[in-house]
Amino acid sequence: MSEFDDLYREVILDHYKSPRHYGRLERPDGEAEGQNPLCGDELSISVAYAGDTISDIRFEGRGCAISQAATSMLTELVIGRGIAEVAAMSKDELLAEIGIPLTPVRLKCALLGLGVLKVALHRSAGTPLPEEWANLGQDLELR
Repeated sequence: MSEFDDLYREVILDHYKSPRHYGRLERPDGEAEGQNPLCGDELSISVAYAGDTISDIRFEGRGCAISQAATSMLTELVIGRGIAEVAAMSKDELLAEIGIPLTPVRLKCALLGLGVLKVALHRSAGTPLPEEWANLGQDLELR
């Protein structure tokens, strides 16, 4: 294991133990929830907008360290960014932030928060839901 892998693992554990933006917004502009039935991860995301920009985001959930830490990291990535930009955000951007290789099962854990956020944006702001996320939604039970 490299020094960089150790550093990324420490960051993941920090986000898991002290998640950023944890909780629920009182008056969200959009919200959605989902779960990964393979390992029992569950998440709900609420998001607020200021014009065309994400002004606040919160999440609640339970599950493995990867799903919770990745969602915490995601919240930090998206605040202040445009709704359309986040709706088009690739899986690779979040995976680069996570920084360590993931098995196929752990990959679904890591992407759960991004999938739930994309559904929330789609429902509340009318952003397109990319085909790859529609297919992933079948595995993750996004609602």
